[in-house]
Amino acid sequence: MLVYNVTINVDDDIHDQWVDWITSKHIPGVIATKCFKNYSMHRMLSPEPEEGTTYVIQYECNNVEDYERYQIEHAALLQNEHRERFDGKFTAIRSLMEEV
Repeated sequence: MLVYNVTINVDDDIHDQWVDWITSKHIPGVIATKCFKNYSMHRMLSPEPEEGTTYVIQYECNNVEDYERYQIEHAALLQNEHRERFDGKFTAIRSLMEEV
């Protein structure tokens, strides 16, 4: 199994609006691509960020082909929506991990 990991630090002034949008619109949009079979979202407690709040969203997929299909067919559109809505108010780090 592969995990697409997205770590996002969100500015305090948009926090509540961002959490509502990410959970009601963005994550359902990612899951609707059918590239991922499940997800989890966590608020990072340690290390505590100097500013804002950090979240980790992990999307599970069966194979690299599903992940690559997401990257080719869907990622740019979904990431652009995120950027347009909250530009300059968050930072994101994305990685792909393999379960061992």
